[in-house]
Amino acid sequence: MADLRPAAVGLRTRLFQIIFESDSRLAKSFDIGLILMILASVAVVMLDSVDSYHSAFGTLFYEAEWAFTLLFTLELAARLYCLERPLKYLTSFYGVIDLLSILPTWLALLFPWGQSLLVVRLLRVLRIFRVLRLMQFVGEGRLLIDALKNSWHQILLFLFGVLMVVIIFSSLVYLIEPPEAGFSNIPTAVYWGVVTLTTVGYGDITPVTPLGQFISMMVMLIGYSIIAVPTGVFSAEVIRSLREQRYSNEACPGCGLDRHEHDSRYCRRCGTWLDEDTQDPRLRDEADGASQQGH
Repeated sequence: MADLRPAAVGLRTRLFQIIFESDSRLAKSFDIGLILMILASVAVVMLDSVDSYHSAFGTLFYEAEWAFTLLFTLELAARLYCLERPLKYLTSFYGVIDLLSILPTWLALLFPWGQSLLVVRLLRVLRIFRVLRLMQFVGEGRLLIDALKNSWHQILLFLFGVLMVVIIFSSLVYLIEPPEAGFSNIPTAVYWGVVTLTTVGYGDITPVTPLGQFISMMVMLIGYSIIAVPTGVFSAEVIRSLREQRYSNEACPGCGLDRHEHDSRYCRRCGTWLDEDTQDPRLRDEADGASQQGH
């Protein structure tokens, strides 16, 4: 939300600084109070779903929920009021979550079942990242996202391979096992195959024939052997990205070699001084002289 801007200088700017920023004590207090209010509203919805609590405190829960809804509605109105482009925020991720957090209660006036959607407010706790100053890890988070983007072809191919293995073994077990064992259809057998391959093993469906049990053993062994494949592919991409960050794209002025480490002062091939804008020409002359003697 770094591209959001206040609508005008004055009250709107002050509201923007309190609501969308966390530099001042008042802004931090606003965020913390909002998070506590979100958690309290979710707790009310969860407790209201318990029959005994609903019978004893149903009226109190109803009034508390409407109080939370009015406060969240005022908060959303204040957010839209202080923004230069309120529609842009309203269509963003946090804007949609803000809208969904108040919409179910208003819809409950027409549709009583709509109140169960209020747990979506829990997503708004994501704002706690601003309070805890976790934005300093955005660079590392982007590194992981880039690694996923670079390795998604290999991971997707791996998933297709796993899916083929599951379908083949599940179909075999469906043919071998009697319906009384629980393998009444191929989708149910595929469920068993996924549970077995991931080595979870709920035990609700198990083969009873020796051949089916042998296939189960093979599927479990395959699961243990392939579980490290996507991890290895993703780890390799992360390591490659970390190595890429160590080097700069600046080419050597002497030989044109690139990919030097950021703190390198001399070219690793010809020894030329890399920083052409250095303020100490004597060091540059010494480096050039050493480079010429080396040639």
